[in-house]
Amino acid sequence: MFNHKPNNTNPSPLSRIRLTFKHVLSKTLPILAVAAALALTPTPPSHAQENPATPEKPTSEKSAPIKLVALGDSLTAGYQLPPGTGFPEQLGAKLLEKGYNVIVNNAGVSGDTTSGGRARLDWALEEDTDAVILELGPNDALRGIDPALTRQNLEAIILEMHKRDIKVLLAGALAPPNMGPDYAAAFNPIYPELATKHGILLYPFFLDGVAAQPKLNLADGMHPTAEGVGVIVEAILPRVEELIDEVRRARTAKTDQSGLSPASATH
Repeated sequence: MFNHKPNNTNPSPLSRIRLTFKHVLSKTLPILAVAAALALTPTPPSHAQENPATPEKPTSEKSAPIKLVALGDSLTAGYQLPPGTGFPEQLGAKLLEKGYNVIVNNAGVSGDTTSGGRARLDWALEEDTDAVILELGPNDALRGIDPALTRQNLEAIILEMHKRDIKVLLAGALAPPNMGPDYAAAFNPIYPELATKHGILLYPFFLDGVAAQPKLNLADGMHPTAEGVGVIVEAILPRVEELIDEVRRARTAKTDQSGLSPASATH
């Protein structure tokens, strides 16, 4: 019998695996080496890193809207008016139209007096309220409430606003003629005198241009129609813009102290 020698031309399966593995390594090792070298190479600093820009101001500080509350009675609440046509809503729309970043909240309660408004301050005003349009007192006059009490309540509200760093626009009222001259003499000066005493903005008569105008009032002759509210908004608007300016100046002073950018009330 012949002695057979191993045939090296047909490697075993295990040998083929080893050869394949060596081939793969020969191809991939250079690639892995290059990748590792790149990974270990420090990344050059970007242009922004070389010249760091001024830190971006907090978005909330730049864009926080001014929060304005209309605190009043039925004239503010929008008595018997369609939704969206009351004083706060029309004022808010007008301010938006003019480019102001302002939210106007309706804190009007029909039938409210200065005593009622004073009693509900804590829930009528949110903690971050910036300014208030204070429209209270007409119901005091209609009910013949002692003007001294009306004055006392309005002053207490104003002082509380000052404590909270809330700016105030005082909207005045006039005693109805049927209350007589003595009552009017005691009631009517309340608003200008308080405004002067406490250094706040005054709009002398909230119903200016609307009172005693049948076409601008509901059938009761006392509450404005939506059109009448529009007249009020146009007339009071310059004073409201002054109120917004006061808030902006206060914000500027506050943020200057803290090193932040002042929040803007406009686009």
